[in-house]
Amino acid sequence: MSSSENLNKLSGQGVSIWLDDISRERLRTGNLEQLIREKNVVGVTSNPTIFAGALSKGDAYDSQIQDLAVRGVDVGEAVRAITSYDIRWAADVLRPVYDATGGVDGRVSLEVDPRLARETEKTVAEARALWWMVDRPNLFIKIPATQEGLPAITQAISEGISVNVTLIFSLERYRAVMDAWLTGLEAAQAKGLKLAGVESVASFFVSRVDTEIDKRLDAAGKPELKGKAGVANARLAYAAFEEVMNSERWQRLRAAGARPQRPLWASTGVKNPEYRDTMYVDDLVAPGTVNTMPEKTLDSTADHGNITGDTIRPFYEQAWNTMAALKEAGVDYDDVVKVLEDEGVDKFEVSWTELLDSVAKKLAG
Repeated sequence: MSSSENLNKLSGQGVSIWLDDISRERLRTGNLEQLIREKNVVGVTSNPTIFAGALSKGDAYDSQIQDLAVRGVDVGEAVRAITSYDIRWAADVLRPVYDATGGVDGRVSLEVDPRLARETEKTVAEARALWWMVDRPNLFIKIPATQEGLPAITQAISEGISVNVTLIFSLERYRAVMDAWLTGLEAAQAKGLKLAGVESVASFFVSRVDTEIDKRLDAAGKPELKGKAGVANARLAYAAFEEVMNSERWQRLRAAGARPQRPLWASTGVKNPEYRDTMYVDDLVAPGTVNTMPEKTLDSTADHGNITGDTIRPFYEQAWNTMAALKEAGVDYDDVVKVLEDEGVDKFEVSWTELLDSVAKKLAG
């Protein structure tokens, strides 16, 4: 258990604490093991932006890149080799957690090439390749929740590949994600696969929703509603999750050994310095969830978080009222979530390109 009472409370409420960061340096120094021991960290997520940042600092990757250069490996395969190396290492560090939790936690996520976000077949092919390359049972393959990503999620799940569905912003798309996951489990069951080994989480983004909606509220002259949309949206996502968990469809799969696709709160670092720096942790506590935090947010929660119990289910009506008030203020929810999805895909593509360029320069010496 952590020395932090706040983190112990959070874990005790059924929230799995994951770190939203990975780097060779963090692994090499034993920092990840330390966070597991001292900060209740039971999982790790990565994305192209995180890898691009890690590669830009220090010399931790130089030796591997030199070997790749000698072998004449092209830049795309070099990036795969570099990222999968870190993911395998992190998965091995987290393996005791995976074993202790029966495969629920101790997970590490690796994202498919974000340039494939609008291409179903290529996403599936990439997911298969990464699953084979990392070759760890506690791996999650991250697939974006674009319209084209939905059938890729179903296909990957049906083949026994554990999936972290990323870039979810809207309640409608989240319901479609859960449907894609259930359809994949049903197909896996029809093939005779053991459902208990096929895990999934659904990464519902929080702070970016406030960032986009706050801009629109400023323009509309409604500042009193700022900083409320992200939490309200996530709380209603949990309500949708509960509906699915109570469905006959899920109960049939559960009886066959399947486990829930847990909601994962992503983008939980507060962007606006005027807001409480732990609001996306304190206000999104409910059993069977994951909160993946940047280290700064993790440290802030340990130091001065306010963990008071379930802060989702008692506030469903308040969340609906908030969304109604936003609509009345002229905020077009459908447009907001479309903009956020498009921006999310674009941002990860830019980071991926930066990663490719950085590796290409290092390969060239």
